[in-house]
Parts: sequence; C-alpha cells; structure tokens
Amino acid sequence: MAIQGSYFFGKTVPYPFDQTVARVKEALQEQGFGILTEIDVQDKLREKLGVSFRPYRILGACNPAMAHRALQAEINLGVLLPCNVVVYVGDDDRTQVVAMDPVGAMGMVGNPAMETLARQVKELLARALDNL
Repeated sequence: MAIQGSYFFGKTVPYPFDQTVARVKEALQEQGFGILTEIDVQDKLREKLGVSFRPYRILGACNPAMAHRALQAEINLGVLLPCNVVVYVGDDDRTQVVAMDPVGAMGMVGNPAMETLARQVKELLARALDNL
C-alpha cells in the first residue's frame, strides 16, 4: 500500500518492525546511501518522558556523492540533510516505511539547480523502498 504526502512517500510492508529496519538499511546501502544517524524514538520517549510509544525508528540516510553536489550548489542545504527514512508500526499494527520527499523539501530552497538533483535523490530512495 502506497503512503504519500506533500513531504514524504512510502509504503506498508509485510515484515515485522526489526526485520524491516534491517531490510531498509540494506536497501538504502544498495542505492549508495549510508546511515549517519539512527534514533529509536520509542526508547528515547520512554527514557526522557517515561511514556509508551509505538516502535518508531528514524534513519538519517546520506548518499555522499549527492550530498556533495547539493552542498556545492547550495551551501546552506545542510539544514535539510540527511534524508530521513522512518520505520514505524502503524495504527493497524502493520509496519510502515516512509522517506522524506527531497523534491518537496528542495522546492522551498528556490534554487533551480536543486530540482534535478532532488529528483535523482528521490528516484534512489524510491528504488530502495521498491526493493523492500
């Protein structure tokens, strides 16, 4: 099932949460992305606020070649990096994977050079999600 919004895209997958996190990392790596950050939101909310929350992991994915090109074209773009990919358990207990839409994010930059690059990054992210 496709999931889409103005700033993200993704899908529902038939795998358990932990298996999905591992598969997402592998799929991203196959498309040239590394994981710079990994935030276990469920754990952090329990630790910091003492509250329960669904399994929810934020993966900060970066494709070094694309990031380099982007920073050459727009030095302040670092505020929008890395490309976050989120894995969480939905209200229906099914695992969801969503990625930031670089086309939507880069649209606010106002630099035409970023449009083509954003489409290329989105294509790589979409391929990774398609391979899950």
